[in-house]
Amino acid sequence: MTFQAVYPSGTKFKQIVQTIVKLIDEIPFIATPNGLEVKTLTPDKTTMIVVKLPASAFEDYQLDEEKKKFLVPSDELNRVSKRGTRNDNVVLKLDEERRRLEIRFVDRKTFVERTFYIPLREGVVEELAEPQVELSVRFMLEAKDFKSLIDDIKVIGDEAEFIAQEDRIEVRSQAAQKKYVATLTMGNPLLSLDIGGNPPIRSKYSIDLLKASTKAASSADTVTVSYGESLPMRMSYGLPTGGELVYWISPRV
Repeated sequence: MTFQAVYPSGTKFKQIVQTIVKLIDEIPFIATPNGLEVKTLTPDKTTMIVVKLPASAFEDYQLDEEKKKFLVPSDELNRVSKRGTRNDNVVLKLDEERRRLEIRFVDRKTFVERTFYIPLREGVVEELAEPQVELSVRFMLEAKDFKSLIDDIKVIGDEAEFIAQEDRIEVRSQAAQKKYVATLTMGNPLLSLDIGGNPPIRSKYSIDLLKASTKAASSADTVTVSYGESLPMRMSYGLPTGGELVYWISPRV
């Protein structure tokens, strides 16, 4: 045994997997004593996806090396993860000898076990770093409210402009005589707001990239959004079981 971990919820595991499998063909996992991570770029390099699951998010976490890397095909992991339920613990076990990942669902009530094996992909797992940029605007709101905002904008156009004023965030979109404007203030629906620099601070982003990130809304309670003038946007979804899902998307210029 080189790596084994027990995640406490089959449903949450499924939701985490589904947030990333549609964007990439293979998932590069890196296991360290601190936890399990995924850091990868979409093929067009417009989006970086980061999954951070600390060791404390697992009911059991065992690793007999300082670091273990492995590649899993997205479609196979997606199909298997869909079989998990809210009553299941999810046991992940790396079998390097047979070059496969074992996923075992264990029902906490009936103790019934179901085991699936996914072949590992051959390839190099790169250790990517998140962009080192200073983002002067940061706000937090409920994940469902952010998803609703992006769904509204998608009705109008293919890009959204975020404008940070002194006490609010304005979000705008327009196309072919159509226009959408939303004003986000503290308590309606913002849970926090921090603006550095000199407002207004503007940046535009693709609706399709924003929409892809909102797939994480079903597995998170809140999202913290950070951006700067014509800089990438960082969206961090906090997971109830511990850890976070992070999306970086490139700006439109």
